Amino acid sequence: MSGNLQAGQAFPQGAQAAGAALGSILIVNPENALAQGLERRFSRSFALVESASSIEQAERLRQRCAFDLLIADTQLPDGSGMAWVESLREQGVGAEVILMATDADVGTAIAAVRAGASDFLLKPIDMEQLDAAVGRCFARRMAARTDVPNPRSSGLEPPQDAVVAYCEMVKPVCAVIKRVGPTPATVLVLGESGTGKEVAARALHAFSGRNGSFVPINCGAISPELLESELFGHAKGAFTGAHQAREGLFTYANGGTLFLDEIAEMPLSMQSKLLRVLDDQRIRPVGSNREVSVDVRIVAATHRDLAEAVRAGRFREDLFYRINVLTIRMPGLRERQADIPTLASYFIRNLADELSLPPIPLSEEDIRALRAYPWPGNVREFRNVIERAVLLGQSPAHCLQDLGHEGAPTHESPGAPPAAPGAPLTLASLEKRHILAVLDTCGGNKSEAARKLEVSRKTLDRKLQQWGRVCGRD
Repeated sequence: MSGNLQAGQAFPQGAQAAGAALGSILIVNPENALAQGLERRFSRSFALVESASSIEQAERLRQRCAFDLLIADTQLPDGSGMAWVESLREQGVGAEVILMATDADVGTAIAAVRAGASDFLLKPIDMEQLDAAVGRCFARRMAARTDVPNPRSSGLEPPQDAVVAYCEMVKPVCAVIKRVGPTPATVLVLGESGTGKEVAARALHAFSGRNGSFVPINCGAISPELLESELFGHAKGAFTGAHQAREGLFTYANGGTLFLDEIAEMPLSMQSKLLRVLDDQRIRPVGSNREVSVDVRIVAATHRDLAEAVRAGRFREDLFYRINVLTIRMPGLRERQADIPTLASYFIRNLADELSLPPIPLSEEDIRALRAYPWPGNVREFRNVIERAVLLGQSPAHCLQDLGHEGAPTHESPGAPPAAPGAPLTLASLEKRHILAVLDTCGGNKSEAARKLEVSRKTLDRKLQQWGRVCGRD
């Protein structure tokens, strides 16, 4: 049925045989109706389907998940989809790509293939042609996956700079990752927001030699009602709106690694179900009477004190002991001041290459300014400041001053005694300062601030209420 986005037929059997039901798709299209229609269509058959209307939104989603297939328009609001695909190929991104365009000729199709597209379709889209193209993409991806050599047996090793091993403070972390990566042991990664917990988790997966996918999920960003279905999947008719059975992320991560970020935010009811899965390596989809065996390596992370959460009754003690087999602590950037010049040089060099801009010089004044700032957002915030400096061709010290970081306003509660000069900042005050600073940069838009902070809107509202702040808007 050409152009029928509501078609109810199952996905082509060839694609299912190729493992399509376990795949992930990112749809990048500025036409909301088309993007949402494709998202609904493929969500019936694939583990994860997301949509974006621009390259910027697509890149934010790609940072959270390594998608198997990208379906993108050639004309996007912030650039050429074809040029974007070409840049992804230059970065070594191996996802399958289907490009679509209006009124294209043979030359455009050839250029799309040369840019790295797996397939090229004309709009209005014929759904049967699109289904066939998606099936071919997943067939190739599954065939390639079965032919990938084990990196441990081949002598190949993931690049160590994936976990910022060029800095002295994290060299012990890299050594631990390299040692435990090939084992099936559950790992708990601790550290403040922005210290690179997910980077460490990805490195563990890279060293594991496992052929399955790395699948991240933020346990605090999904409502408790949906989290069980998201992790374990659901049967058809399990709840209102469950028109089709759907695989969960445990199934998608089968043979690979499931990264449970912000596990401390997981509801207690889900914690008991997760404990059983960890013990039995079997899951039961919501509304199903059958259990399914899975082979999944768990890496969990949190910025909270889990032992304190156990004492407060917010986290199960038995689950804490189960995931705390091995703990890796990612240090905050303020603990790594000696690493700042090396980090700055590294990010300047890599971001200049990535953005096709000349690198900026790094002066002693820049280093002093970078060391003086406490970096409540840690390496993530540090990288953003360096990226801004490279984009504008300005010194990092100048960018810090423009962003209002020089002098670092504390945003302390009314009536709170000022911190003594030189006194160390508490983690609570740093968290508060960073959250309020992000809220200010978003013009008081709490939803946008929550997205940038990678926390749920409910968490942000709770923090603001706790501090007696009523600022912000929806």
